[in-house]
Amino acid sequence: MRTLLLTVICVLITACSRVEQEPSQELKIAAASDLTLAFHEIGQQFEKQTGTKVTFIFGSTGQLAEQIKNGAPFDVFAAANVQYVDELNDKGLIVPDTRQIYALGRIGIATKADNPLVVQTLEDLLKPEVKKIAIANPNHAPYGLAAKQALEKAGIWEKVKNKLVYGKNISDTFAYIESGNAEAGIIALSLVKKGEVRFQLIDDAMHEPIQQAIAVIKKTKHEKQAQEFIQFLNRSAGQQIMKKYGFVIPKGK
Repeated sequence: MRTLLLTVICVLITACSRVEQEPSQELKIAAASDLTLAFHEIGQQFEKQTGTKVTFIFGSTGQLAEQIKNGAPFDVFAAANVQYVDELNDKGLIVPDTRQIYALGRIGIATKADNPLVVQTLEDLLKPEVKKIAIANPNHAPYGLAAKQALEKAGIWEKVKNKLVYGKNISDTFAYIESGNAEAGIIALSLVKKGEVRFQLIDDAMHEPIQQAIAVIKKTKHEKQAQEFIQFLNRSAGQQIMKKYGFVIPKGK
């Protein structure tokens, strides 16, 4: 009896040791803020289908890229600008054959739904009633850069520069409009919820294409699951969700 008890204890200790050594099946995905609504929905479906838990860390693409350079323990990087993924690739920080463009983003002019001010064109931002205009910081946020390019192409960048307030990322920019701290702003179509803001799409010829890229981080301990997430994103179910939130799927996907 004593021998049997010792055997059982040894088996349990060995099993517990194995569980402790096995890496947690959880993906940490660094994602651009414009993906907040779409990726939460995609993440829920991915978890149901695969059993792999997904945790998203949303922020500006440039700041997330810096964190990855400094060793942040992410498994996947979903950027709002392919340039940042390519820079990480040049530094040997991503799995090269996982890099791909998964969507094109769109921007537009937004005002709070209950604001009587009418702002439908970029030129309307010159109205004296528009005292503050929110955009994401163009130095590290791709949607902010696209907003700057649109304002420059419209010939009004210098005229509105003193009105600008900069969000750390596109979600932060949206918060300026929601709170009333900015009368208008240029935000991502993907963050617009019906009834929250009035939104006017900006012609995509006014700025460089917002090519959004994704890749697996080389230091990941969950490469198989990370690749599965990217595959899910690019399959029909993932693409339908992305389209639902206003993203354009690149041709050939």
